[in-house]
This record gives sequence, C-alpha cells and structure tokens, in this order.
Amino acid sequence: MAWFAAPEYRLARQSFLRLLALVYLCGFLAAARQFRALLGSRGMLPIPRYTARVPFRRAPSLFHWRYSDRLYAAHAWTGAALAAALLAGLADHLPLGAATALWAAAWALYLSIVNVGQTWYAFGWESLLLEAGAIAVFLGNAATAPPLPGLWLLRWLLFRVEFGAGLIKWRGDECWRKLTCLYHHHETQPMPGPLSWAFHHLPRPLHKAEAAANHLVQLVVPFGLFLPQPIASWAALLMIATQLWLIASGNFAWLNWLTVALAVGVLDTGTLRHVLPIAPDPAYPPQPVWYQALVAAFVLLVAVRSWRPVRNLLSRRQQMNRSYDPLHLVNTYGAFGSVNRVRYEIVLEGTRDVHGADGWQEYEFHGKPGELRRLPRQFAPYHLRLDWLMWFAAISPSYARPWFLPLLARLLVNDPDTLRLLRRNPFPDTPPALVRARLHRYRFTDGPELAATGAWWHRRPVRDYQRPVGLADLRHLVPGTPGARR
Repeated sequence: MAWFAAPEYRLARQSFLRLLALVYLCGFLAAARQFRALLGSRGMLPIPRYTARVPFRRAPSLFHWRYSDRLYAAHAWTGAALAAALLAGLADHLPLGAATALWAAAWALYLSIVNVGQTWYAFGWESLLLEAGAIAVFLGNAATAPPLPGLWLLRWLLFRVEFGAGLIKWRGDECWRKLTCLYHHHETQPMPGPLSWAFHHLPRPLHKAEAAANHLVQLVVPFGLFLPQPIASWAALLMIATQLWLIASGNFAWLNWLTVALAVGVLDTGTLRHVLPIAPDPAYPPQPVWYQALVAAFVLLVAVRSWRPVRNLLSRRQQMNRSYDPLHLVNTYGAFGSVNRVRYEIVLEGTRDVHGADGWQEYEFHGKPGELRRLPRQFAPYHLRLDWLMWFAAISPSYARPWFLPLLARLLVNDPDTLRLLRRNPFPDTPPALVRARLHRYRFTDGPELAATGAWWHRRPVRDYQRPVGLADLRHLVPGTPGARR
C-alpha cells in the first residue's frame, strides 16, 4: 500500500519522537525523585494501600503483583534510562520490531506509575503523555517510511487537546467570553514562572488580544489540521507559537511541551523547504506487512474508542481531562475552564516550643510562591507534584484531605524524603514541636512596590488553614505516623 507511507513527514516524525522522549525522561525522573514521600511504603498515599483496594482491571500496573520502594525506584530509573536512550536515537539503530518494542516498553512502564499514582498523577498531561506514547509505538523508526495513518492519529490527538481546551473555556468562565480572564490568570495560575510578573502587568488591551488569539487558535485553527498542506502546517505553526507563549508565561509541567511535539508532527518537508534547506526525501524500502497490519489495527481501535471523547466535546456538560479506559488510549482534554480572580497560598510553619512562644518559622517550596522577594523559577517541563497540589489545596481543602495531615506528620519527624521535596527546612537539627498551616492572599506587586521593596509578591493573612498540631495529635489520625495505630 504505497499510500500508507509518507516519507515527507520523516523530519516531523523524528522531531516528535525526540520531544516525546524528552517528556518521558522528565516524567520518569520526577517519579524516581519524588515517589518515596508521595507514594512509597511510608509515603503520604502509599501504593500498597491503594493496590489492596483497587483491582488490576481498574488500574493496570506491574505493582499489583509486587511492590517495594526498591522495586519502584528500579522501575522509574529504568524508564528514565530508556527515555534517555530513545532521546539519543537508539530506536533508529535497531530493527523495526525492536524499536516498536522499546517505545511500547516506555509506555507500559509509565502506565504502571500513573495507574497507582492516585491524586499525585491526576493531571490531564499524564493521560496526554500516555496517549501520545501509545501512538509513538506505531510510528516506526528511521529505516521505515512514516505511516500516514499513524501521523493522522497525532493530528486527531492535537485537535482534541486544542479544541477541547477552547470549548471548555468558551462554555465555562464568562471572563473568557468577555476577554478579561488574563487580567487575573498570569497572577493566579498554579505555578508562575520568572516572566509571569511581566505578563501580568501587560496593558489590558493586550490581555484581551491574548484571550481573543487563544479563542482563534483553539476553536478555529484546529480544523485546519485536516486540510491539505501547506494549510495544515500553518495551522500547526500557529499552535506552536501560542504554546511557546504559554511556556514563557508559566509552569504547566509538560502540557505545552507535548502539545508542541504533537504540532511538530504535522509539519511536512514540502512546507519546511520554503524556509529551510532540507534534503530530498529518501526512498524507503516497502513497509513490512505485519507492521502495516499493526498500525491499521491500532488506528481502528482509536477510531472505535473516540466516540466517548467526541460525545464529550459535543456535550454542554463537557468534562475536561478525563480518561475513558485504564490504558489512557483515547482521552478528553481541557484546561482553565474557570480562572481564579484571587490567589491564595498555604504557608506551612513550625515552632520548637509547644506553646509557640519562640515564634513560627516558614517552610519554603521549590516552585510555589512563598518568600516574597524570591522571583518565581522555571521548572517546566519538570513536574513538582506537591507544589501543584498545594495550589489545589488552597482553593479547596477537599483536594488535600487524603494527604495534608500525613504531610504535616512527616514534617514533625523531619522525614528526609518529604524534606527533599522542599527548598528550605527551618528545623535542620531537631524537628519542630508543632506545625500549622495559614492561608494568605498573594498578589503581584506593581512596579513602584517592586522598586521600593524588592518584593515580587505582596501578601496578607486570611485565616488559619490547619490549627497547630503536634505528633501526639496526629498519631491516632494518620497512618504511618511514628507510633500511629495500624
């Protein structure tokens, strides 16, 4: 089937697969470095407790057969090594069957982590990585012409990412329809970046232009992906431009980076030759029949499973970021259907005195706002899971109910795995006697305030989020606390 091969997308495939491998590497590194405090045997939401109550068929994972912290670490570091090898181009130097198996192994390893990750992995970009990773299994390597049906799956995924995000905004918060959401978003987004202060202080007419451009790129441009070249490539380039704008304006883990990767997969060499000196497309040998059959079967599977995401897109009660099967093969996406007008932050504090007489000292996080003079840092595409969940917890305590008291319990014993997730522990020698959480309202300073104080943030206390508690208070409430009832 000559039409099955699309050599003009060789650079698109190569670029997509390299970017995907980079995202996989970030995902596995985050899993390896953060799991002990979050999901380990003595973590806040232990995997063994989860697998004991959730059957394999609902959450397929290798950890249903056996779990230990050492095994999880080996699993995550193996995934990181595999992702690094794929990023370096190992798959292009192997037979087609072996290359396919490598990409399938990366997908299976990450699926095993996501499906036991619970709240820490309940982000839309986890499903996006798995869905993109599943498509990558069927894209072949440098010795094989890119399969046209597989490349169309990339477009279908990109369409759902962009169009779903556009619909959820238009149907959601009225500020998107009024073009005023970006008056607030750069300040109230989950994890601002080093340029977010500047983005927030752009003139309001430019904020309206940002919102209008967002609607254009997410609600109109995606249909261009299904038109002939070069229209499809120009549509993809517009999406790449807006995603780079989002990358500059904040930290959204790998959501934007992976969306860029999907859009790069649309660019054909014929269009790129207008701006870049690109060699003629090579003559590939015929694709193996088994490979074409495998790709065709997967495309058919995606087509069948797409009916629920399509129904969701057409529904007035559209849901965002939902997976419809435990393999995360075809999902629905969306982001920021509502935008907060005010930023609240939880500040964790501890004291050495049981009466708080010697004052309270603050813990500092790597990514989420805390110390007022500290410029927000760039972390994406790396994902700081605890920092992100602290943003959700400040919006509603229900987000934090399963893990917040366990977090405090681990601060009370200076748990080293938990402290590694923080930037500053004010009690390096002996644990605090009490810890508490206070809710503050944060806002960006303006130019004169920044010049006068050197502070990027201004804050004022709102209320107590969690009253002061000591180890004795938590022993009867939190499993895993030293001396806790099992």
